[in-house]
Amino acid sequence: MNQVNWTCETFEQLTKEDLYLILMERVNVFVVEQTCPYPEIDHRDQEALHLMAKENGTIVAYCRIFQSGIMYDEASIGRVLVTQAGRKKGYGKQLLSKALEKLSELGETSVKIQAQAYLKSFYESFGFKAVSACYDEDGIPHLDMVKTDR
Repeated sequence: MNQVNWTCETFEQLTKEDLYLILMERVNVFVVEQTCPYPEIDHRDQEALHLMAKENGTIVAYCRIFQSGIMYDEASIGRVLVTQAGRKKGYGKQLLSKALEKLSELGETSVKIQAQAYLKSFYESFGFKAVSACYDEDGIPHLDMVKTDR
């Protein structure tokens, strides 16, 4: 049986190996798979919490978590990905659940994301609501979505 290990770390806590693996998977998904030839490294990693799942030492799911006031007035989740090796195993749902749980632990009550439009219903299933019309972000349709716990 495959062993899955979830971790959430600051930039400073990441090992060089994990940072390398994270950046490699982000390039694989966001630059190569999505044919989006735009800079992936954006000088925001130092301000983020990095949530990842490793299956037998290989990253299968990852996202960045930002507290309110860093990316937006609200907290934020971004660079959400499930690698090819991790797809169709429920890691996307687990990843988002764990990210929202972490933000709740940090006292955050409102979360804003830039969602790829094709994932709108996925995010709606977690309570997110669209707050913008669809727009182009680096050649990919996106929309802003917000989840508020009240």
